[in-house]
Parts: sequence; C-alpha cells; structure tokens
Amino acid sequence: MRFRHLFGPVPSRRLGISLGVDLVPFKTCTLDCIYCECGKTTFLTVDRKEYVPLEEVIEELNHYLQMKPQLDYITFSGSGEPTLHSKIEQVIHYLIENYPGYKTCLLTNGTLFKDEPVRKQVLEVDLIIPSLDAATEKGFQQINRPHPGLNCPEIIKGLVNLRREYIGEIRLEIFIAPGFNDTAEELASLKEAIEKIKPDSIQLGTLDRPGTEEWLEPAESKKMEEFSAYLNKAELIGSFTQGKKITTFDDSSNRQILQMLRRRPCTTNDLCKSLNLRPAEIQKYINHLLAQGKIELEKKERGIFFKLKK
Repeated sequence: MRFRHLFGPVPSRRLGISLGVDLVPFKTCTLDCIYCECGKTTFLTVDRKEYVPLEEVIEELNHYLQMKPQLDYITFSGSGEPTLHSKIEQVIHYLIENYPGYKTCLLTNGTLFKDEPVRKQVLEVDLIIPSLDAATEKGFQQINRPHPGLNCPEIIKGLVNLRREYIGEIRLEIFIAPGFNDTAEELASLKEAIEKIKPDSIQLGTLDRPGTEEWLEPAESKKMEEFSAYLNKAELIGSFTQGKKITTFDDSSNRQILQMLRRRPCTTNDLCKSLNLRPAEIQKYINHLLAQGKIELEKKERGIFFKLKK
C-alpha cells in the first residue's frame, strides 16, 4: 500500500523513532518561516477544514499499525500545520481507543491555540511541541512571516491558556535565527514569554540543514550555549543517535535515494519526481542520511543539492 498521509518511520532528533501523520497538503501553513526545511509556504491560510479525508487517514493507520511496528511516537507533523485540519481530534481519539500502546505527539507552530476549540481538540495527545521563535511582533513578522490574521501577543496568550488546560507534557521549541531573534531585546522578550507559558522544558535549535532562505546562517555553538543558559537552561537540540534498529524503516526507499545520488546530485524536488514520494517523506530520509554522514549538501544556483559524501 502506498501511503499518502503517513511517512517514515525514520529517526527524529527530538522524538526517537517517529511515524509521521500529515493532515494537510504540502506546504499548507499559517506561517512562511525563513528556516523551514520543507521550503516556502505555497498556501498561507488560517482556515480550518478537512484538508485530507479522515477516512483515508484512519485506513492508512490501520493498515500500518496492524504490523505492530516499534515506535516511540506517532507524530502529527509533516509539511504544514496539522491543527489546520478540522478533524484532528477524531484521529487522536481513534488512536487512543484502538492503539493505546502508542504515544502520540503534536508538532505545531502554536499559532491556532489562540482559539479555544483548537486547544480542546488536542488535549488527549501525550506530548505537544509548539514553537515560539519570537516574542515581539517585529521578530515574529521577520522570522515566521505569518498570515495577516495572526499576531504575536495572541499566540503567546494561546500558549499560556494551553498550559492551563493541558495536563500533558509541553516542550517549547525556539529556533535561533542570527540577526533576528538573538538581540538582547528579543531574548529578554522570549524569556518573559517562557515564564508566562511555563513549559515543561525548552528546546533550542538553529540551522543545521538548508532552510527556505539560502542566506540564513546557523548561530555559533558558543552563542547557542550562552542563549541556553539565559533561557532557563534550554536543551540544545543535537543530532539523532540511533539506539535501536528501526524494524519498520523502508530500506528500499533509502537505497533508491542513495542509488540516485550515486549517479548525480539531486534536489529534494528531483527525488520526489523520480521516486514518487512526498516531499515530507523525502526530507525525513535525507535528514537520516545526513545524520549518518552518508551524504552531504551543496548550494547551487538551482537550489540545494544532495550528493554522496566522499
């Protein structure tokens, strides 16, 4: 069965072995972040609806999970904002009722938690990882390039309300973009927001593979350590270290990607067209191969190319 809404599982530096559930079409999002590894948002929206049929998602989950794969999480993520799907609650509840042995996680930009109905729909997941890259409107606009219907104070208020209503674990994720949110003013605003939100933990990351904008550079390691200490000893996100065999990893797709890269360097789009895989799925395999040191990237005029490491 060719899955349209599931991808992986492959190693995640945040979640171990994670099976992805993608509930929206490619790059349908409330934000157009400068660092997104999936590329520029092509459909910027805050409208919630059943973007992909609920029945198809349930059918794919049943087909896959009947094999009893070893997973650390079933994760709502992918190439857009999962809370845009108006029936995300039904998927979450179905997993809890029918596959209680698996933990669930929501990776979200947190922009829709300003609305109480959205918060109520996700209260049953085991883990929520929302992002907050800026706590000033200027930083928010520059880094996240949001839909016009969004503003920073409302998003922070939504995260504060989520913490009050949600009894599970919240890991707040912050992406450091040098020149945008690493000033004293921006960091102080982030620290103040963190104190209001009261997450269980904070994860701090920076660019480690190509983002939407080629000019974006990663923050220096020493600076990241300083930011970590300032932001309540935030955990620095590192590379994934594989601790167990991924029994459900699609090794055939992995081999196909390596075979293509042996012939010539390819972009993510090249690989998608040749292998008939979705961009979010290709990106997971690419991330895995980069972490293993088997491939490397090179910036060219047509974009980011991946090639075998010499």
